[in-house]
Amino acid sequence: MTYIRPKFRHPDLPKNDLGYTTREYEGSLSTLCAGCGHDSISGSILQACFELSIPPHRIAKLSGIGCSSKTPNYFLGNSHGFNSVHGRMPSVATGANMANRDLIYMGVSGDGDTASIGMGQFVHVIRRNLNMVYIVMNNGCYGLTKGQDSATADAGSKSKAGSVNPFQPIDLAGLALELGASFVAQSFSGDKEQLVPLIKAAVSHPGFAFINVISPCVTFNNNPGSTKSYDYVREHIEATGKTDLVPEKSEILASYESGTGTEVMLHDGTFIKLEKLAANRDPFNRMEAMNALRNARNRNEILTGLLYIETETEDLHHTINSTDRPLNTLEEADLCPGAAVLAEINDDLR
Repeated sequence: MTYIRPKFRHPDLPKNDLGYTTREYEGSLSTLCAGCGHDSISGSILQACFELSIPPHRIAKLSGIGCSSKTPNYFLGNSHGFNSVHGRMPSVATGANMANRDLIYMGVSGDGDTASIGMGQFVHVIRRNLNMVYIVMNNGCYGLTKGQDSATADAGSKSKAGSVNPFQPIDLAGLALELGASFVAQSFSGDKEQLVPLIKAAVSHPGFAFINVISPCVTFNNNPGSTKSYDYVREHIEATGKTDLVPEKSEILASYESGTGTEVMLHDGTFIKLEKLAANRDPFNRMEAMNALRNARNRNEILTGLLYIETETEDLHHTINSTDRPLNTLEEADLCPGAAVLAEINDDLR
């Protein structure tokens, strides 16, 4: 069996504004189980970056350990990449972002990598509002170690081995809202029509953008009784509304009746279009988003879509007042201004 992607592509593949086809955004062939939801998410990331016409070399993809953290090898093969220690992806992303603020940072993690060993790192990358996209491929189990329940497995859900989980789950989307994340969304790996625009909107957001994606594990957690299986999610999914992202240069065409949607203008001039919002849904109200998640959970439903967005936000660089230049471009004269400046600083401290 070969894992080398064939080089032949249809000569009439669509091209983006850079003249690239999706081939320039591909990676290696996946070695995950056939039907894994993670592969669908990888395909959505690829499609989003292609549609946004992002040069692949401007993206830095980072991950930890787990099935989900293997996926950066399967998309954007021409971008920067770093596979870090288990649960430590956020600190590596923070360091990289401090060194070069001009790159687009995309972190990929799993429910174990984020909700267990990486929980402390996850909490602090949110509160610092690091400018990055953070995607959790959430399947409710540890696929690399034979399917034990993870911290996001729902209470009462049944594993493939037949055991019932007695513990309450960690709601990552709810936690992100509670901790002040400026962009929070939730989706399903099997809903590419919803997921691609959410990723595009997250990339365009000037701050920490979190997307929790339910991604069924076809080997260990796709059985009757699992609340992370394909059948269960499809039967219990509820969307907040249709989401789309409109580039600045594109004409905005209203495709919904007055009062059923809204448009959000981001700092770069792009728009997020929210169409046919559910009744009483305000994507700018954090408490309302938290209540909507809780109410959906009480109804045994999975709420998907853009849950919350903060349009006026400052990322970590603004908070700490760092230089506008990437740190990796600073010369010795910038970093070591000389003895006179040091003496002046010391005088201020006396």
